[in-house]
Amino acid sequence: MGLPAENLSFNDLPHYTYEDYKQWEGNWEIINGIPYAMVPAPNIRHQDISLEIASQLRDQFKACGNNRCRVHLPIDWQVTNDTVVQPDVMVVCGENKNPQKLTITPVLVVEVLSPSSRRKDKALKFRLYLESGVRYYCVVDPETNTFEIFQLKEDEYNVEEEFKYGKISFQLGGCPVSLDFEKIFKIVDGEAYQ
Repeated sequence: MGLPAENLSFNDLPHYTYEDYKQWEGNWEIINGIPYAMVPAPNIRHQDISLEIASQLRDQFKACGNNRCRVHLPIDWQVTNDTVVQPDVMVVCGENKNPQKLTITPVLVVEVLSPSSRRKDKALKFRLYLESGVRYYCVVDPETNTFEIFQLKEDEYNVEEEFKYGKISFQLGGCPVSLDFEKIFKIVDGEAYQ
């Protein structure tokens, strides 16, 4: 018979590493050794928003002639030995020497909220990205067509106000790039964009 629940502590919980993670089936993330199942899979609108964001960024890097920055859809980013996440969109500027996973910190991370990820993306991952030195963190809410941008300054995220149908600009890898959320939401919703 196990310990009564009131006698359990965080030290009694299993602690997983990247080596454990590599053996698992299905979609998982681990943060500080704790596993998080990534189910259900994101819905179609969520995926369309992610793809449109990635496309806008990729096209601007190509136009700028920037071969140093790459845009990634969900792939493993191994932050530490016991933390592996798969953000919806990432921009990495610099050389990543491992072809299987990211091991360098992205300059921009975008998370598109879903009912199953909302709390994790807005609290746990917010803190993780801050502590990891992600320069820009963008949280997109597909239910309200709004987005928030957090910029790292002096070891804190300065929160910009919540935007709706706006355009936000960044300097990434020497290129001025922007995300036009009015265009993103209209394209995803099948509306004409002028």
